[in-house]
Amino acid sequence: MKILIVGLGGVGGYYGGLLAREYEHDNTIDICFYARGAHLEAIRRNGLTVEDTHETFVAHPALVTDNAGEIGVADCIIVATKSYDLATVIDSIRPCVGAETVVLPLLNGVMIAPMIRELLPGTEVWEGCTYIVGRRTKPGVVVNLGNVQDVYFGYSGRTNPMLLRMEQIFRQAHIEATFSTDIMAIIWRKFFFISTTASLTSYFDCSFGALLSDEHRKQTLLGMLHELLAVSQAEGIPTDKTYIDKTVAWLERLPFESTSSMHTDFTNHHTTEVENLTGTVIRLAYRHNVPVPIYEQVYQTLVNKQ
Repeated sequence: MKILIVGLGGVGGYYGGLLAREYEHDNTIDICFYARGAHLEAIRRNGLTVEDTHETFVAHPALVTDNAGEIGVADCIIVATKSYDLATVIDSIRPCVGAETVVLPLLNGVMIAPMIRELLPGTEVWEGCTYIVGRRTKPGVVVNLGNVQDVYFGYSGRTNPMLLRMEQIFRQAHIEATFSTDIMAIIWRKFFFISTTASLTSYFDCSFGALLSDEHRKQTLLGMLHELLAVSQAEGIPTDKTYIDKTVAWLERLPFESTSSMHTDFTNHHTTEVENLTGTVIRLAYRHNVPVPIYEQVYQTLVNKQ
């Protein structure tokens, strides 16, 4: 079995490292990395260094390359890039996609799987998400900064042997992975947090804690959450007010000065995920004729800041 990891940042690098370490000497499973530039060269020379809160190790994949043709057809492709790179990355790995290949995206967002299905018609594309605070700190090194590293995945409410096999493969590599037939509800639960907080930390240029400590910011957050609730329900997702309450509770537990990666990207004048995390909500709202005035104001401001 050949498993390909595409996107070796804090998400793909961490989980790919665990998989590569576990199956390095297993002649039934090959873990391959698709990487580029200095990151590729560093992994080729020294392996991938993975730093965790309790250990540091070096992982050696069966193959690391920037040539998809060298990899060949994979059984499972785990995609962990940024959403704005998705189309380019999918195009570059087309030689790895065969008739039986399945794709598991671990990106933020609720429309990622449909996007990949459009790019790869006829390919089985699962839905997935992860909770982790990971970063690539330098070429060849990824760091898991937190104590949470959960993976959830599924395939539109279905069950099949490959889904169950992948859950087993993840868990044997000490990855806290859960196959779920209710995966879209899980993805939307995370999206409630990531969409609103990424949008508003960028909009107000502030930390997570500052969203709650200022009454105007807090009310803006609650307003966006209620707009998102209406959109999700129009999409047929079984969401309710607990999604709002849990988002606020998660914010309250985070360090006051911590912030979103999208806010960091805006601050550093990098490409951002505003279309995926903010614009998606507006496009879904228009589809169902759901009013989202706060999202519209925030989105327009963020687009103008880019």
